[in-house]
Amino acid sequence: MNGKKYLVNKLPVILINLLGMLFLAVFLLVSGSEGHSILFILFVWILVLSCDLMIVYRVRKKYLDKLLAMTEQLEERYLIAEIMEKPERADDAVFLEIMKMAEKSMLEKIMEIETERREYKEYIEQWIHEVKTPIAAMKLISENNRCDFTRELLAELEHVNHYTEQALYYARSEHTEKDYIIRETDLANVVHCAIADSKYLLRQNGVSVTVDEMNGHVYTDDKWLRFILNQLIGNAVKYRGEQPEIHFYSVKSGDTVSLMVEDNGIGIAGSDLPRIFDKGFTGSNGRTVQSSTGIGLYLCRKLCGKLGIGLEVVSEGEGTTVMLSFHINDFVARVQG
Repeated sequence: MNGKKYLVNKLPVILINLLGMLFLAVFLLVSGSEGHSILFILFVWILVLSCDLMIVYRVRKKYLDKLLAMTEQLEERYLIAEIMEKPERADDAVFLEIMKMAEKSMLEKIMEIETERREYKEYIEQWIHEVKTPIAAMKLISENNRCDFTRELLAELEHVNHYTEQALYYARSEHTEKDYIIRETDLANVVHCAIADSKYLLRQNGVSVTVDEMNGHVYTDDKWLRFILNQLIGNAVKYRGEQPEIHFYSVKSGDTVSLMVEDNGIGIAGSDLPRIFDKGFTGSNGRTVQSSTGIGLYLCRKLCGKLGIGLEVVSEGEGTTVMLSFHINDFVARVQG
């Protein structure tokens, strides 16, 4: 509460009091009162008025500062009306009623929006599960009728499957805790499964893949990790260079196991690196690759955050290295030892 604004708001009251003092002084002078008596009366009036303004200001400031502090501590600040004490002033009671009406309206709107979001999310998930059936059927037909045409079709089907999986995981990314199981996971097995998911895409684009021997076992959700690796493989293929290669290997340092995904593609510009995890950001590479959506790395960062996986990207002009770090606590280390 600003003292200057408070005085400005009280200006009408001050002016009325000054006008009253003037009329009283004139009346007392006409009545024949002595000058020093009139000055004493006016002095007392001013003193009482000043004390009243000061006391009211301090009381109101203390009350409003307390209310502001309570509001700042709330996560849902629109609920402040629920924890406010019943005000003594009539105007404050009116404002409290207005706040409760606004709160009720907002809660109704939030519930409506949440219901719409939940129904839309359920529809998207159902649609994706439904569309996977014809994708799997087309893939089976193509595999049973091998020729140059069906090989190209299989690669495009992997593209379609990649985008449907991306949409599904995006829809579920808000509530991953309902759909993951943390258990001991063999990194090598997950890597090979992810490569198998994109085998036709890798073959069509002439991408060479090497996987070093991995002895790393970590505790994570293998399904979500596999999705993250598929996103990284897709990016490596999308931004490939001449004679493209992807190299998978693991590094153990202290209580951390890191899965490294390294490619020799066109790399990421230094000015783009700080923003590559922003939703919808495609950077300078996105202007040359029209299929870039800026969703893949955003989802990877979001899911890694949910699963407690460290994610770091390094690129120095040419080639990109992505590091996925898994923390091993003392209990897990003793079990593995």
